[in-house]
Amino acid sequence: MSTDKFINPDNNEQKPLQEELPATDGRRRQLFLRIVRLCAFGVMALLHLSVLLVMLGSFIPPFTSSFMMRQRFTNAMHGENSDIHYQWVRWKKISRSVPLAVVAAEDQKFPQHFGFDLDAIAKARRQNQNRTRPRGASTITQQVAKNLYLWPGRSYFRKGLEAYFTLLLEVLWSKKRILEVYVNIAEFGPNIYGVGAAASEFWGESPAQLTQREAALLAAVLPNPKRLHADRPSPYVEERVQWIETNMSQLGLDYLDDL
Repeated sequence: MSTDKFINPDNNEQKPLQEELPATDGRRRQLFLRIVRLCAFGVMALLHLSVLLVMLGSFIPPFTSSFMMRQRFTNAMHGENSDIHYQWVRWKKISRSVPLAVVAAEDQKFPQHFGFDLDAIAKARRQNQNRTRPRGASTITQQVAKNLYLWPGRSYFRKGLEAYFTLLLEVLWSKKRILEVYVNIAEFGPNIYGVGAAASEFWGESPAQLTQREAALLAAVLPNPKRLHADRPSPYVEERVQWIETNMSQLGLDYLDDL
């Protein structure tokens, strides 16, 4: 009998397996590449959306902020009917003392830095080595990024997003716009956001009428506006007011004129 016609049954069993394995590996590779492409597309879409969002904010007044939305949700969860007090006020209708006071209190190098005060960051790191409660070194630009687009917290992920939005703001907005938005969305009391609502609620005035002391009072409560009161200042707040007014005098009323 000719050996050419002999068929080894083992070869018949192994041949299909040899053909299936490469096909299975190929499908897995295609699936992996598809997932990578979708993730890359999602990241690029989010990047473009964030840039568009920040660009629109350079000329459109924000109708709310992430912190206001969070407060509304908190009020609803606790069954509180307290509404958010917020009204947008243009730069020209705000007393010159207000932006100067917040810069004197929060970020005296605001006109010079590019979103980050490296000296303040280094100083905070040295001091935090001996403190139970860490001291922050956020600039006004960082606070706008956080208050407008993000959420409170100290995770590396959130801080990374804060740094990203801070750079976007510094690139796409003017310094005057950053400061204008900050005094309009900063929390000055429970459910009170922005200089317009604060001036009306605390003193029954327009933002243009605020005095240097009233501006310093608003800036003095920024570290903890839920516990510190601009209209009923504690000795601690009064001490901060004196310090802020001293800084305002040293900086000069025209310190922010070139923004």
